[in-house]
Amino acid sequence: MRKTYSIVCAAVLGLVMAAISANAHHSFAAQYDRNKPVTLAGPVTKLDWINPHARLFMDAKDANGKVVNWEIELGAPAILLRSGWTRNAIKVGETVTVNGSLAKDGSNLANATSVTLADGKKVFAGSSGGDAPTK
Repeated sequence: MRKTYSIVCAAVLGLVMAAISANAHHSFAAQYDRNKPVTLAGPVTKLDWINPHARLFMDAKDANGKVVNWEIELGAPAILLRSGWTRNAIKVGETVTVNGSLAKDGSNLANATSVTLADGKKVFAGSSGGDAPTK
């Protein structure tokens, strides 16, 4: 009886965890508009190395010259690690240029297709926006 109860509890817990994980992730098209490209340049203010997507925060000037803080979605930390990134790859204050797609809701959120460092080195963003490296 206890064994059956334990198996049922484990199965229910597994299903709940799978549902939470599936619900937390989103498709690119649900949140971003590939037809609204954006290029942002400015200093990094923060790098969050979290799942399911790492986040880069940066200051960039808007069309009126006002400095605005942007949240940039990158790929999953595991994908970034396999591509040579670490949580210390970009330092706060370092100037970067990000190409990506704007969020559909008009917020200061974008999905990166590429990140270019101040020295001109382009790094793989690992995002769902389709920036896979070419051979």
